[in-house]
Amino acid sequence: MPRFPIASREAVPQDQVAAFDYIVSSRGGEVPEFGPVAVQLHVPEIAQRGEVLRAYLRADGSTLSDPVAELAMITTARELDCQFIWHAHAAAGRRAGLSDALVDALRDKKELPQLSDSESAVINYGREFFRTRRVSQSTFDAALAAFGERGLVELTNLMGYYSVSYTHLRAHETRHDLVCRLLLE
Repeated sequence: MPRFPIASREAVPQDQVAAFDYIVSSRGGEVPEFGPVAVQLHVPEIAQRGEVLRAYLRADGSTLSDPVAELAMITTARELDCQFIWHAHAAAGRRAGLSDALVDALRDKKELPQLSDSESAVINYGREFFRTRRVSQSTFDAALAAFGERGLVELTNLMGYYSVSYTHLRAHETRHDLVCRLLLE
């Protein structure tokens, strides 16, 4: 059962009503009922500031190509077993140019097909970090060679942003997370 009710304009602190209105209007005027933003909307200022980072990483300024960004998102989703993020981005990754073989192998935790240097750098970086909570020098160097300093900082923040989303889904047991958990069990 979800741990929070659906956020409402009346329930947020007065000093955060403008941020609440901004987030709701940016989502077509509807208050999100599930997902990480539905949780963050209980503190609209967090949702609004998170939206600035998301917009930068996804559209406004990141040097990461769409295929690389989508691969980072689904790698994060797979490593965290987060079906919400997976389902939100697997099809987008395919549309961005990721091969069906790669997406399917990640989904099914099978041996990966031949990868480009950038694909390998993303997957190895994400897997190593999420599995060991650190990144070896050789994995770091490969990602740095593939994306440069700026791109590697952006990649790390992108994976971190989606880790925050996962954390909200799990800790607050949003409705969608409960469905996803049943799919995984």
